[in-house]
Amino acid sequence: MRAWAVVENGAPLKEIELPTPEPKGTEVLLETTYCGVCHSDLHIWEGYYDLGGGQKMSLADRGVSLPLAMGHEIVGRVVKLGPEAQGVKVGDIRIVYPWLGCGTCAACLADEDNMCLKPKSLGVYQNGGYATHVVAPHPRHLVDPGALDPAVAATYACSGITVYSAIQKVMPIAPDEPVVLIGAGGLGMNAIAILKALGHRNIVVVDVAAEKRAAALAEGASQAIDGAGEGVAKRIIAACGGPVLAVIDLVNGTATARAAFDALRKGGKLVQVGLFGGELTLPLPLMPIRALTVQGSYVGTVKDLRGLVALAQSGKVPPIPVTTVPQSEADSALMRLRAGQVTGRIVLKAAAA
Repeated sequence: MRAWAVVENGAPLKEIELPTPEPKGTEVLLETTYCGVCHSDLHIWEGYYDLGGGQKMSLADRGVSLPLAMGHEIVGRVVKLGPEAQGVKVGDIRIVYPWLGCGTCAACLADEDNMCLKPKSLGVYQNGGYATHVVAPHPRHLVDPGALDPAVAATYACSGITVYSAIQKVMPIAPDEPVVLIGAGGLGMNAIAILKALGHRNIVVVDVAAEKRAAALAEGASQAIDGAGEGVAKRIIAACGGPVLAVIDLVNGTATARAAFDALRKGGKLVQVGLFGGELTLPLPLMPIRALTVQGSYVGTVKDLRGLVALAQSGKVPPIPVTTVPQSEADSALMRLRAGQVTGRIVLKAAAA
């Protein structure tokens, strides 16, 4: 199979040839048709996460090895089944759940693979959708998109379920209570769409880019706030008519986390999603005095993917803005994302699509 792979951290992706996997047991081999380009791919390409204070977490130390075909927002066509695979057939189009684990622990058996202590995620620990073929370990990791646009459906495997899971962590909340989203990229667009589908009416978006704020308003956000410079927390509080109950930080850098925390009211919750990096120093007495919650949220479960796809198939989730480019342009697409030149999502389209 062909792959557009990271062969050296920080260097351009290279087109290479890799052995096409032969599915065993319950495995399913798919030919990639669409694959989203996610901000997480940039961290994998760079080879580290920024922990703040000059510290970095090496992805090599976490078991990520090169060469690697990244890509975890995958839609593909089934081309071959392992001898024990049932429930799909050759030719089926499926969304591939990428956040795989060991397959045998309690978390994996509960369809909560993303919480497995031995992760094997596609596009991270094994080759993903920046390649012509990909392997799902079991048909339960495949979800039928039905009549959904496959380019949009691909984004549900990460961007979609990531915000779907984060939104569940701030619910229940009254429909007219402000929910603040920091970041109006692919995650932010999906979060607006999902909140609206769930009947929420007061969605406040924060972003540094004017064009992304405009896109958020067009997607259905109630208000869009400039996230640049000083005073972001004050602008959030002013726009919302006071401190807020719920902030979902889809960027999660030092500045955004600080502004998000400072905007919370008593009983408020900050859900941290993004991997931009940095650190947050918390005034400890305020945590119990104001009964605040700061919670991390890591992607979502295959159950979340099934639930989100069902919600989208009902017609309640408007599609996010998607730009498709040929799979062979994976490197330039990644660099456009790095430069902040993407509104919504870039999705790689394979020749097989």
